[in-house]
Amino acid sequence: MREAKGPVRAGAAPAGMVLAALALLAGCSSTVHVEPPTPTGEAAAACRRLDAALPKTLDGLDRVGSEPPSPYVAVWGDGQIALRCGVPRPAAMEPTAEVADINGVGWFQDPRRPTLFTSTNRVAYVEVTIGQEHQAGAVLVDLAEPIKSSIPE
Repeated sequence: MREAKGPVRAGAAPAGMVLAALALLAGCSSTVHVEPPTPTGEAAAACRRLDAALPKTLDGLDRVGSEPPSPYVAVWGDGQIALRCGVPRPAAMEPTAEVADINGVGWFQDPRRPTLFTSTNRVAYVEVTIGQEHQAGAVLVDLAEPIKSSIPE
């Protein structure tokens, strides 16, 4: 029987539980299970360009493989940061929702999932889940240039 590693926090947010589940699924392997989206047309082409432009290291974490392999998914660490390109418009994003501009990329933060951010106003929506142990602003700053250069408005 394996011993649990690290502290267990009561009242973890749903997104935190997803990240914890991703870490458990990753186990000792170098891949993390993330369900890939299925973009089409211009969005799919933009997402493939983004995949090639993403950094190999993000907030001190190395990029690892995802299962199933997909050009629409990128993962750093053991799932602490996960990106999915070509997702649908967030259901919680109302037309009047506040969007934060970070280095020229608009980001919607889901009020029900505070670790989930989705880029807006581009041909493809990019969803990023950032574990609470990371500074979301720093991660989004590092993702701004690859998104701007790969996904047109």
